[in-house]
Amino acid sequence: MTILAKEKAADRSIGVTSMVRSGYKSLKSLLRHILRPTKRLALCAAGAAIGLGLTLWITGIDDPFLLASLGGSTVFLFGLTRTPAAQPRALFGGHLGGALIGILCYQAFGAATWVYILAVAMTMIYMLLSGTVHPPAGANPLLMVHHHASFSALWEPVGLSIVLLAAAAFAWTRIVSGMVHYPAKWMDASPPTTFGASWESE
Repeated sequence: MTILAKEKAADRSIGVTSMVRSGYKSLKSLLRHILRPTKRLALCAAGAAIGLGLTLWITGIDDPFLLASLGGSTVFLFGLTRTPAAQPRALFGGHLGGALIGILCYQAFGAATWVYILAVAMTMIYMLLSGTVHPPAGANPLLMVHHHASFSALWEPVGLSIVLLAAAAFAWTRIVSGMVHYPAKWMDASPPTTFGASWESE
């Protein structure tokens, strides 16, 4: 074999090796881009399932309407942990405030259709003015009127369930490495400004 032929063979060998290495790096990068978000989604979902499961097991809640409200809060706490709507100010203020308004409306006016509407409208005003907008809690005034709730409902099921859910989020986000610790900021207003989320200008 001539020197030129040997050089060409060496070049081909180097080229093949380079292609294999490049392919390996591309595959590794692709797997990283697939596996990393998949792992994160799985951990968020696992935390949500454990947190909600423990909350329902301890409280014994089986009301489908209240479950819907807690399900929404679970998504915020474990999937949108940084957002102002997930922070304690909005979580506790929204749920307890909305429930209280629903109870007061029922106690004062009964359970006519217009009372449901009034309770939600008043809850929205309260949340916006107090910076405690937590969308799932918008269902609470409806639930309180529908169930003809008394003031004891503020502690159980509403208060106890959100305390347990928040405690689960607090623990899970510290157990799992890399997750944003809940709460991210205790007193963040939700929304940051009263009308910034629904009007073009303040």
